[in-house]
Amino acid sequence: MRTSLNEIEQIEKYLLGGLKSEDRLLFQAELLLNPQKAENVYWQQKTYQLIQAYGRKQLKQEIEAVHQKLFTHPARQNFRQKVLALFK
Repeated sequence: MRTSLNEIEQIEKYLLGGLKSEDRLLFQAELLLNPQKAENVYWQQKTYQLIQAYGRKQLKQEIEAVHQKLFTHPARQNFRQKVLALFK
C-alpha cells in the first residue's frame, strides 16, 4: 500500500513539474523500462485532466448563476443598464 502511495506521489511530482532535472531524467528512463509505470502515469494524467475539466464546468455554472441573478432579476434592472452602458 505504501509503495503505491509513494509511486502516486512521485508521478504527481513528475506531472506537475516538481522534480529536479536529474530526477526527471531518471523518472523518464524508468518509464521507458517499466511499461506498467508508464501506464500508471498515463491514467494519473487523464485523472488530472478530468478533474480540471470538471472544475471548469462547475465554475462556468457558478458564473452563469451569478449572471442570471444580476442580469435577469427585475430588482437588478438598474445595475444591468449601468453595465450595458459601459460597453456602448
